[in-house]
Amino acid sequence: MNYTHITVAGCGVLGSQIAFQTAFNDFRVSVYDISDEAIAQGKERIKKLQERYKEDLNATDEQLDDALQRISFHTDLSEATKEADLLIEAVPELIEIKKEFYQELSQVAPEETVFASNSSTMIPSQLVSFVDRPEKFLMLHFANEIWLNNTAEVMKHGATNMDVFNDLIKFAEAINMIPLPIYKEQPGYILNSLLVPYLDAAQYLLVNEIADVETIDKTWMAATGSPRGPFATLDVIGIRTPYNLAVAKAEKGDEHKKKVANYLKENYLDKGKLGIESGEGFYTYPNPRFKEVDFLT
Repeated sequence: MNYTHITVAGCGVLGSQIAFQTAFNDFRVSVYDISDEAIAQGKERIKKLQERYKEDLNATDEQLDDALQRISFHTDLSEATKEADLLIEAVPELIEIKKEFYQELSQVAPEETVFASNSSTMIPSQLVSFVDRPEKFLMLHFANEIWLNNTAEVMKHGATNMDVFNDLIKFAEAINMIPLPIYKEQPGYILNSLLVPYLDAAQYLLVNEIADVETIDKTWMAATGSPRGPFATLDVIGIRTPYNLAVAKAEKGDEHKKKVANYLKENYLDKGKLGIESGEGFYTYPNPRFKEVDFLT
């Protein structure tokens, strides 16, 4: 692996984490997003990440400053990718947005640039027709709070070059991830094959008024010893993601998912409750109810 310059497309919750984790581990990083407003939000997310790195990793001010110096920000995709050895895509989980992005990317990125999607819900064969280099296209999926939950699922497809696959595994190791090679396409990878049904079940219980948020989370935490329940987990992920997933399934005729999408929009998104990133979601932060000592009593 001879990657030195990484481009991260999309500086939302995951994109900003990927960019900062990569820069923290000595790579030069170009961050791309579609507008100055989106870039400003990404910079604010990265600013908040620095405090978490101090708290969780004992990072020094010097380390954090050095990482910031390795990051540049761009709204011009051609400029953002002109030196890229690897582009990691973290744009919204909507197929039309990804299609438009990859078609433009294929026109401007250098021939040698490898494309890796962080998509949680799509598999390579859904996107590969949009790129001009199928042998250099694959998936690189991170969990949220990647500096702590340091998994990197690397999924190939039938046309992926094995050298590209192996290089991406080495890159994951180089940014302090645990590389998890996936040799066949699997919707949901490994993590979401386990996680999504769990979160879907929790949303079903809530939206159908079977139980409330705290009761559902208490049940999971008390019965399994987990430090958080499904709704606390959704706050970490960010409520936009389950909403977008519900919308996509609703558009295919899933009436339950339509109900979920409407519920999340009306009760959370429309009220600015996006999860941890906004300070409020299913819980209020920085001191959520589920962390109080009497929560399980």
